[in-house]
Amino acid sequence: MIFKDYYKILNLDTNKVTENQIKIAFREQAKKYHPDINKQSMYSEERFKDINEAYRVLSNNSTKRKYDRMWNSKVGRKKQKAQFEESKREKGSAFSEFFNMFFGETVIKTSEKENKNLPVKGENIETEITVKLEDAYYGLEKKISLRTVKGQMKTFSVKVPSGIRNGEKIRLLGQGKQGVNGGKNGDLFIKINIENNKKFKLQGCDILTNVYISPWEAALGKNINIESIEENITLNIPAGIQSGEQIIIPNKGYKDGQGGRGNLIAEIETVVPKQLTKQEKELFVQLQNISNFNPRA
Repeated sequence: MIFKDYYKILNLDTNKVTENQIKIAFREQAKKYHPDINKQSMYSEERFKDINEAYRVLSNNSTKRKYDRMWNSKVGRKKQKAQFEESKREKGSAFSEFFNMFFGETVIKTSEKENKNLPVKGENIETEITVKLEDAYYGLEKKISLRTVKGQMKTFSVKVPSGIRNGEKIRLLGQGKQGVNGGKNGDLFIKINIENNKKFKLQGCDILTNVYISPWEAALGKNINIESIEENITLNIPAGIQSGEQIIIPNKGYKDGQGGRGNLIAEIETVVPKQLTKQEKELFVQLQNISNFNPRA
């Protein structure tokens, strides 16, 4: 069976401590490793059990004297602290085998009164909002209303920073559920969903936009004006470009969070007019008669 240094578990350097010092040390360590505060850590739960175990032994004068004799032989006389090691603890058990040396196999409940008086941080709350792509790019302040646990509506002012990423969360400190026994309130986490529009579609740090051109522009090539998220830019359409091809314009996309920007990706789509004038139709017939081009060849 592995010896457990209960004084070290409570962060005490010596066994020459008063009952009040043990109590204060227990409160500090229990608050630090309380499972309600460290929900993501399995280690914290086991550590919390050891803290309660140590307090149960050291807060009782009889078991403390018995434990001190063992502690002096293993730690005090050697003038060095024993390294804390986890003793065997059955799954779901509140106390280890080492603890049972002092209280036997009888199951003893953790000091519930002590634990109930510990300050516990309130639970965090998560929600999500949708913002337009342009608003996410430039940043904005948005008001949202949420229903509290008491059923009342509460309005929050949320500052969405310029260039926030899709799926990123904004944290509002202390706006979650109320703490217990004087503990801090939880936080409110707001997930940002960026909404694409008819002109632009966000792909990571790149922005995809569709550019529609005529058959003669695709065949002959042309410089045309298109919109980026900030300004109008000139795009060179090379002769012979195919529908579905992409033209990449560097540094005209979304903000990358490092002072730079992604690309603007122009996806080309050739559009054939649904209605032709008499002259246009004659020209297309003439082109058909003189051209040897066969797209199915």
